[in-house]
Amino acid sequence: MPYYRRLRDLREDHDLTQTQLAEKLNMHKTTYTNYEQGKRDLPLEVAIKIARFYKVSLDYLAGLTDKL
Repeated sequence: MPYYRRLRDLREDHDLTQTQLAEKLNMHKTTYTNYEQGKRDLPLEVAIKIARFYKVSLDYLAGLTDKL
């Protein structure tokens, strides 16, 4: 599964809108939306922030494992 699908699934599982999550990550909504749609590569620093926020591994976020 591509990482951007994981981003959407995690966000939806936590009942957050793209706007709410972008605010929590201190970024513009359009930037986050582009990551979630796969239109923009996810920088490592942002991936780390997201993994910490959801308490998942980077491997899970990248789709390398299904273990949280």
